[in-house]
Amino acid sequence: MAGGRRPSPHGGYHRVFSFPEHRILKALITTLLASTVLAGAAYAQAPAVTTSSGLVYESLKEGSGESPKATDTVKVHYRGTLADGKEFDSSYKRGEPTEFPLNRVIPCWTEGVQRMKPGGKAKLTCPPSIAYGAAGAGGVIPPNATLQFEVELVSVRR
Repeated sequence: MAGGRRPSPHGGYHRVFSFPEHRILKALITTLLASTVLAGAAYAQAPAVTTSSGLVYESLKEGSGESPKATDTVKVHYRGTLADGKEFDSSYKRGEPTEFPLNRVIPCWTEGVQRMKPGGKAKLTCPPSIAYGAAGAGGVIPPNATLQFEVELVSVRR
């Protein structure tokens, strides 16, 4: 069938694709759909990593550049929650990122943030043994609490 204009059953005219046009359009749509599905599947399959310490690390957004060392100072935005989802701290709510030496925080952070690169974002699930343990913290974090942090690594200073 040659391409052109044909009468529409509802009045007026519509364009009719010729066979080569139809085949090209169908191939393009199929390719776009397949690449979208594959990209989504790859993202969904990026597994969380559980380290020997018990840290569960899940990359939410890959950064670029060098990962920090334990002796570096990092600037981060973060949100901390208890296992039930109750938020106990957030630099986002304070409106500015926080800066600290990476070796002066809970072991979960020292280990987890070293896996990140500037511009990256990750979720850290911290068992009590590498968080605040049996002591808890300041009446805000109960004893033996598993903590979750969403961390965005803004910058690294060596």
